[in-house]
Amino acid sequence: MDHTAQTFVSHLECSLTGKTYKAGEVHGLSEAGRPLLVRYDLKAMADAVARTDIESSNVAGFWRYAAMLPVTKPENRISLGEVVTPLIGLEQSAGWLGARPGKVIVKDEGRLPTGSFKARGLCLAVSMAKELGVEHLAIPTNGNAGAAMAAYARRAGQRATVFCPADTPDINIREIRQQGAETYMVNGLINDCGRIVGEGKGPVGWYDVSTLKEPYRIEGKKTMGLELAEQFGWKLPDVIFYPTGGGTGLIGMWKAFHELKELGWIDGPLPRMVAVQAEGCAPIVRAWENGDEHAPLWQDAHTVAAGIRVPVAVGDFLIIRGVNQSGGFAMALPDDEIMATRDAIAEQEGLLLCPEGAATAAAYKRALSEGRISEDDTAVLFNCATGLKYPMAAVDSHLDKNQPVEYGRFVQ
Repeated sequence: MDHTAQTFVSHLECSLTGKTYKAGEVHGLSEAGRPLLVRYDLKAMADAVARTDIESSNVAGFWRYAAMLPVTKPENRISLGEVVTPLIGLEQSAGWLGARPGKVIVKDEGRLPTGSFKARGLCLAVSMAKELGVEHLAIPTNGNAGAAMAAYARRAGQRATVFCPADTPDINIREIRQQGAETYMVNGLINDCGRIVGEGKGPVGWYDVSTLKEPYRIEGKKTMGLELAEQFGWKLPDVIFYPTGGGTGLIGMWKAFHELKELGWIDGPLPRMVAVQAEGCAPIVRAWENGDEHAPLWQDAHTVAAGIRVPVAVGDFLIIRGVNQSGGFAMALPDDEIMATRDAIAEQEGLLLCPEGAATAAAYKRALSEGRISEDDTAVLFNCATGLKYPMAAVDSHLDKNQPVEYGRFVQ
């Protein structure tokens, strides 16, 4: 049987109220204004699909999990050459982090198309939009999500309109436009861009693929959890540090782990989930520390880690529930600590993290020093994008080819 040519979706479900919605139709948020979650007939899936089917798949990227995803027709699975992203142990920098060698591992999502983990969610959102006959997509973005949406939408032959805060890194804005999207810079933050997208649904008729405002980006991000389970031999690490803006990936992985457990593919404790934010924009951390499930708008949000500069998240309660149910925690780091960590790991390890990924390493270092995790814990840090998209220190060392070279400078 070709397990890649079937799907087991049973219905959609409001994440807050549990109200069910019919699959196979265009949906945004639920009537309660909260994210919709895709639900599956997991018993039927377990009867039809085995772990060995996944392991023997000749599909290289996350479409190897097609039977666990909602796209029903293979021709609607849009692809730009996805890969299973590698796990890279931090060896040279382990001592600097305070870690034991082999216990701290980076999952490097920068290897995906468009250079970030946004490829997962937007690939699924675009593929489902194609399946449902949607022709025009719109998104607010801090950069990488817009780039992924633009690339996959154009690949699918769809129209893409993208709104970015005006201070979005220039390379991201150029990338989005270069990949065929109508690209606009807005004098505000991502929530201001999101308001423009939301208000345009009626007059323009575009489909809003904002974080968690359609059901399928979660399913794409869920594949991070599926990959981790397979890469760890159907076991899971002790703790996961995740850079959290809208939190789709944390929510998606937590969903994946529960589905895998119900399928009988994994057992044992699930990882503790750690939501990592920057001190200049930490609504989830503040709400978690206050014992709240909802996080009010963060005023004057600012951080060098643009991807996690999300002042308000529609899925706030799902992030916090995942953290609490897993026995995890939320923590925020200052920008200088984030960038110092990026620089140290790059220099010691040869691995260039993006600022958001560096935030997870900084959080790991601090959590270890504070005793919030143990040096015996196996920890996975998510590097969500290639560090090549972000500003780096200037180089000002020059040699004059017409002058004698002082080779002594190279001897230490």
